[in-house]
Amino acid sequence: MEILGIDVGFGFTKAYNGKNSVIFKSLMGDAADIQFQSSLGDTSSTAKLHITLEDKTYFLGSFAEQQSNIPEFTLDQEKLVENYVKILAIAAAGICTDTTGPVNVVTGLPVGYLRRDSKRLKEMIQGVHEITYHNQNGADVTRRIHIDKIHVIPQPIGSIFNLIFDEYGKIKNKELAVQKLGVVDIGFKTTDFSIFDHLQYIERGSSTMETGISKCFSAVANKLRQESNISIELYRIFKFMESGMIKIRGKEYNITNLKKRVYSHAAAAIAADLNRLWENDWDIDSIILSGGGSIELADYLIPNIEGNVIPIPRDIDARFNNVQGYCKFGQYKWHAAKNTPQKENNQGPSAAKKHHENDNETPIPPQTDSDPERADKSGKGLSWLRR
Repeated sequence: MEILGIDVGFGFTKAYNGKNSVIFKSLMGDAADIQFQSSLGDTSSTAKLHITLEDKTYFLGSFAEQQSNIPEFTLDQEKLVENYVKILAIAAAGICTDTTGPVNVVTGLPVGYLRRDSKRLKEMIQGVHEITYHNQNGADVTRRIHIDKIHVIPQPIGSIFNLIFDEYGKIKNKELAVQKLGVVDIGFKTTDFSIFDHLQYIERGSSTMETGISKCFSAVANKLRQESNISIELYRIFKFMESGMIKIRGKEYNITNLKKRVYSHAAAAIAADLNRLWENDWDIDSIILSGGGSIELADYLIPNIEGNVIPIPRDIDARFNNVQGYCKFGQYKWHAAKNTPQKENNQGPSAAKKHHENDNETPIPPQTDSDPERADKSGKGLSWLRR
């Protein structure tokens, strides 16, 4: 049984199965009639994403941004779950895996929406789905995606699982597994704060705040609108924030200093929320920064955090932290007892190929720790996920 991690965010949709990874903007649009298509440019599997699902045809991701008459995205959680999640998740699953058999899925929700939306999310994507991918060469490929079991967890714990588990679902970092950890997961719309003590979820210190990186994008877009009289969609600002330059109607605008100011302000707001929320959790051993927004805000945020912050590696894409953790947890949950280590030259998650539940029992994780007490604690810590 193949395990698939899926993460449908406000900014990007990601999927990962231990070998392949997929990412595209969480954008949908009408499938416009394109009279001429060039074979030049981006040739990745997500560059010209044109699908039909349940007799409706869509452009997705950058293709919707470029070609749809009305590209759509949302920053509303209710709309995301109701109108976007199923389409984006099934499309990502069909690209990431080529299996014809059933797959088990692990996905996540922001802490503040976990209780409200878990059941509905499962009902939407569980089952058998037929999706057609319309290729540029005119050849249509129809896939049958059978999602058997689904497990929904708090989004931030994916980043912890990514650090603690290996690709076979076995605990590799026993030191982190027995620590009290804080996670700051900065997404496009929201920032999730979560605490895990010996892998036990601590409700008191967990919350969702509306302080994602889109706040920074909005501030920059508003300033540019004042100066250029052009309204810039938030999903089009990503590349300009990275370069610090944007050209509007032929005129260049340097937004480097503006970017620094809004990032500094956003980091201060997140740090204030963190210090207030975790005021009584002074015994946190380590703090993990995760999510796509953490890449941009890390340099501004870390100096404002009191505690041991685990650095973000510069050679990875932090947007995949959660979804890779979902997949590893799925291996632990459904496969760990059967898995055995492969040859050393086997490719793990860091070498993955990129494309630019109803069951109630969680197995006890395999342990190789020589300290029985420590091994017992890290094993028991995941028991809350059985509920």
